[in-house]
Amino acid sequence: MSDSVFSSVVQAPEDPILGVTVAYNKDQSPVKLNLGVGAYRTEEGKPLVLNVVRKAEQMLVNDQSRVKEYLPITGVVEFNKLSAKLIFGANSPAIEENRVTTVQCLSGTGSLRVGGEFLARHYHEKTIYIPTPTWGNHPKIFTLAGLSVKSYRYYDPNTQGLDFSGLLEDLGSAPSGAIVLLHACAHNPTGVDPTSDQWEQIRQLMRSKGLLPFFDSAYQGFASGNLDADAGSVRMFVADGGECLAAQSYAKNMGLYGERVGALSIVCKSADVASRVESQLKLVIRPMYSNPPIHGASIVAAILKDGDLFREWTVEVKSMADRIISMRHQLLEALQAKGTPGDWSHIIKQIGMFTFTGLNVGQVSFMRKEYHIYMTSDGRISMAGLSTKTVPHLADAIHAAVNRAA
Repeated sequence: MSDSVFSSVVQAPEDPILGVTVAYNKDQSPVKLNLGVGAYRTEEGKPLVLNVVRKAEQMLVNDQSRVKEYLPITGVVEFNKLSAKLIFGANSPAIEENRVTTVQCLSGTGSLRVGGEFLARHYHEKTIYIPTPTWGNHPKIFTLAGLSVKSYRYYDPNTQGLDFSGLLEDLGSAPSGAIVLLHACAHNPTGVDPTSDQWEQIRQLMRSKGLLPFFDSAYQGFASGNLDADAGSVRMFVADGGECLAAQSYAKNMGLYGERVGALSIVCKSADVASRVESQLKLVIRPMYSNPPIHGASIVAAILKDGDLFREWTVEVKSMADRIISMRHQLLEALQAKGTPGDWSHIIKQIGMFTFTGLNVGQVSFMRKEYHIYMTSDGRISMAGLSTKTVPHLADAIHAAVNRAA
């Protein structure tokens, strides 16, 4: 039998985040714990479908007038309008003046990719600055979109907080007009966010240098439990009348991970510019995936447009955020009770789905081998994967790992 024409194809490495789950699934231990993938789990360790999502879905199923025709290239019109209102605010002047164009995309990843390709084609500066560290997919998305990726300082491992002076210095020396990726809230992987005062300083610096903000908003409502508070950074940049991009995902805050529902909004200086920008976004999307899927966006639109469903959603989002915050406090208390060496207060200072523990590669490896606890090698753990039952096991493992290295 002759060799395959693909014989020279080499085995690719596992995705560093999804690979954690592959390893976890192979582990036969009854006490194994997966803290790798960023997906919410209940106190019982089960995936959660929100009650409000079930209701909206049932409404869609019961509506016999619904069909499965192709959507327009830009997606569900109502979904786009409601998504812009959710992130920019119902009374946003940018929306009222028709200066915003919003297109439905394939969750956050797709929104970033479409935005990146649009900028690579139509924006004069082809460099995007991303924080160190950032979500592992960011550099790949923007590189393949045709942009040159550089980084700016963000996290200080010594304080386990924000390297604010480093951030300002790096953005201050970025070329005028460069694109800057900003995590709207609940920074992934560190859980470290700027304060509102720091955001204001970042905004002033970026506007003075003509840097273009590109927000990645994957956790609105999921970080603090408050939808408006979690959009504060984005709204600050829109309020000054300047231009920006925002990618939204409904994976976390509506639990629609597998439905791949997201939106890309571009805030422009005028309605005329917004209209032309949208025409070019269509030319990016059409050869990429033609048009987006209908089901997930219809669920989101049904929830966002109905007052009762929207209120129910805000309660469910807050309960998810509150459970994660509770896990942070329980883990800190467990480590303090054990007298684990070091200051672990960063666990409750950080926000959102992830905690950047400060554990090193060796400690992570030890915890996987000896305690069957799985996380990414940088020491990031998904707080949503924890429960009251499993916190003691994790605390034991961290305590042993830290003391082993001490």
